[in-house]
Amino acid sequence: MKYNSMKKEIQEMALQAYQENLVAGTSGNVSMYDAEGGIMGITPTNSSYLTMRPEDVVLMRLDGTVVEGELKPSSEWRLHAGIYSEIPEAAAVIHTHSPHATSFAVNHETIPLVLVEMLPFLGGDIPLAEFGMPGTPEVGEHAVAAMKPGRFACLLANHGVVAYGKNLAQAYIRAVYVEDAAKIYHMARQVGTPQILKPEIEHALREKYHLL
Repeated sequence: MKYNSMKKEIQEMALQAYQENLVAGTSGNVSMYDAEGGIMGITPTNSSYLTMRPEDVVLMRLDGTVVEGELKPSSEWRLHAGIYSEIPEAAAVIHTHSPHATSFAVNHETIPLVLVEMLPFLGGDIPLAEFGMPGTPEVGEHAVAAMKPGRFACLLANHGVVAYGKNLAQAYIRAVYVEDAAKIYHMARQVGTPQILKPEIEHALREKYHLL
């Protein structure tokens, strides 16, 4: 009973991600972590978001031990567990395959600081995590390494996007802003030369948003 609300929130957010085209098919995954109880709730693997029920969400420990759930957890549970293990403020993680952002991940390109909104929502530019084989601990290790310098999201080389937050709503809006920044940066490159925010402007904005 304790984790019913967590399961419902994960299921609803996973469906929203699907409906808003941040994922396709059964790709991507959503999780929340209760640090006090040591329990992570995560979407099941290869399950349609249209038919997924809250009770389908799997409860497990960060070492892979399943505590509750009849379905198998997402194959990328190690990505989520790695972030929770290394970033204490992370209490929710969302992994998407949003098209514009993933196109930069496929090109092994970062997304520079071209929008004011990227600072408060993402911590700055959007870094690229080194490629890791899907389903391995390396995916999480590389993501943590890319995000540790004050970033809240990153691109996963040839894979997609991951974002974290202190709650699921925050993690989700960060994933949304990654795709929005990628889309705008892509469009700007089609019509001209995008101008990256100058260092002095970035510094002033960091002061404004208390990010120093």
